[in-house]
Amino acid sequence: MKLSSLLLTLLVVMSGCSTKGAHTYKASLKPFKKPIKKEPVSYTLKNRNAITLSLYDEYLKWYATPYRLGGNSLSGVDCSSLVQSIYRDAFGVRVPRTTKQQAKTGYKIDKKSLREGDLLLFKTGYNTRHSGIYLERGNFINASTKHGVTISNINNPYWRSKYWQSRRVLP
Repeated sequence: MKLSSLLLTLLVVMSGCSTKGAHTYKASLKPFKKPIKKEPVSYTLKNRNAITLSLYDEYLKWYATPYRLGGNSLSGVDCSSLVQSIYRDAFGVRVPRTTKQQAKTGYKIDKKSLREGDLLLFKTGYNTRHSGIYLERGNFINASTKHGVTISNINNPYWRSKYWQSRRVLP
């Protein structure tokens, strides 16, 4: 008696899964697309120094800002303007406007000596340069042409291959 009840229950459940409505619904699902932007990084005060916290605050202020060549506002910004604004607003430090001029700011340091707030410079093309600010654990803030203001990682194969130099701007 129990076996027949179990078989009847299985038959009802399995027939419910093969209805035309369920098939139509599955066919109408669109593939999941990854969001272009990452969610803002959440952070805590624990184990973070003042420079790191200031950089995260600036990142959250600029988060979701699209890339715009020559831009210098929350409606659009390029990499060197973002770097200039973050140093000014977070630390009261003046740096030049262009990546070419930023490459002469502060003093050159070894990549292995990176610490929070250091300037990162990349050669992304024959005459094209890119700048960002080192955050922590290989991460840096930058204005990507594809993703806008984002956090990237220097150990990513793309950035590792484009790395040019690091400069210490903060005391």
